[in-house]
Amino acid sequence: MTRGEHVRPARVDDVDGIARVTVRSWRETYSGILADHHFGDDALERRRRQWTQFFATDPLPARLVVATADGQVVGFACAGDATAAEQGFPAARPLHLYAIYLLAAHHGGGLGQTLLDEVLDGDPAQLWVLRDNDRAIAFYARNGFAPDGVEFTDPDDPAMVEVRMVR
Repeated sequence: MTRGEHVRPARVDDVDGIARVTVRSWRETYSGILADHHFGDDALERRRRQWTQFFATDPLPARLVVATADGQVVGFACAGDATAAEQGFPAARPLHLYAIYLLAAHHGGGLGQTLLDEVLDGDPAQLWVLRDNDRAIAFYARNGFAPDGVEFTDPDDPAMVEVRMVR
């Protein structure tokens, strides 16, 4: 991490930043691979609603941390109960990494590692990753995750094939 970069617990006033990072990082990573509706014009508003609902829940339904650079949200990670992420399969671990997104300009400096460490706190966990996302798969493998042989194909988007990884 560089000076000016920090990871901290997310706050309700981070909703816009988290929504923006989600959509922008999906464009950076999946443009040309997944359907445009995942990161089109209305995607930002959908994500704002999603994260507004998240913060309206008491207690919060999951652990959520943000990475900031010069006061702006540039990444986030979210982990919680794995039973909500089963995709039709029994959970392999009690904790699930729901999301870890970091803008491409901040890759490679340790901020993604700090996000992962903060949100998982070293606990055993599971996650789903797009099968063709080699960079993410390598990152997870360096952190002790390995595919467990379970795959999920989104029935609404056959290009979205996810692999479950566990540690």
